[in-house]
Amino acid sequence: MFEGKPLAGQTAVITGGGTGLGRSMALRFAELGAKVAITSRKQENLEATLQEITALGGTGLAVGCDVRDYAQVEAMVKTVADQLGPIQILVNNAAGNFLAPSEMLSPNAFNSVVSIVLNGTFHCTSAVGKHMIANESGGRILNIVTTYAWMGSAFVLPSACAKAGVLAMTRSLAVEWGKYKIRVNAIAPGPFPTPGAWERLMPDKALEEEAKKRIPSGRFGEHIELANLASYLVSNYSDYINGECVVIDGGEWLMGGEFNHLTTLPWERLAELAAKIRPPKKS
Repeated sequence: MFEGKPLAGQTAVITGGGTGLGRSMALRFAELGAKVAITSRKQENLEATLQEITALGGTGLAVGCDVRDYAQVEAMVKTVADQLGPIQILVNNAAGNFLAPSEMLSPNAFNSVVSIVLNGTFHCTSAVGKHMIANESGGRILNIVTTYAWMGSAFVLPSACAKAGVLAMTRSLAVEWGKYKIRVNAIAPGPFPTPGAWERLMPDKALEEEAKKRIPSGRFGEHIELANLASYLVSNYSDYINGECVVIDGGEWLMGGEFNHLTTLPWERLAELAAKIRPPKKS
């Protein structure tokens, strides 16, 4: 479905684009013909990925930017537009997260995550959205959220609150900006191993194995799977998808059902339980 470079001639901005899933999306967009601007607070995180984009024969730009600072975001948007042309695609991927009991959270710790995830997404969406509206060119905005944006989750309270806000922003702007031909969608990834974030959320192998047991597909996600989904959602192939949040987690979020935990039992044990609870035969 991606034959013919469907993103050719498009300028894309990916926040947090130097590492992890941001890097994977940047490389895939470049392969599919997009001019890709990657941003991050740390310029050093961008240079290696920019070299990889260039090695693929793509056109890239690395712009240092702290998404918490609206003035920096506005300057980044101007730099990208001046050097790569009008922006048609924005991926809000920059994030922060850590495990912590909520009673131990300080206001600063809470704000550190919300400022990046919720405020940062708003800053970039606002600045790029105004740019798209002024150019009358339409565009595609893709927000990276999480399945606990609508369910909540223990021990990641700041992230859960911030991602819920981003999901509400996605659906609100999909309606409000549809008249400008701007589509706003989201992806909710399950576990995708990434350097840095993975170590903060899965600090030992025991946690990894427990996490894997909760996934009906029996494995973690591969970056190319998410990158392909993102590529589809920012391409013309998905022009009638607007305000949607697509889950890519191997079915993990569905495991909250009352008896889904029984899927982890050996077949023999399941058969034994089934025999005990089988309804009595009619006389």
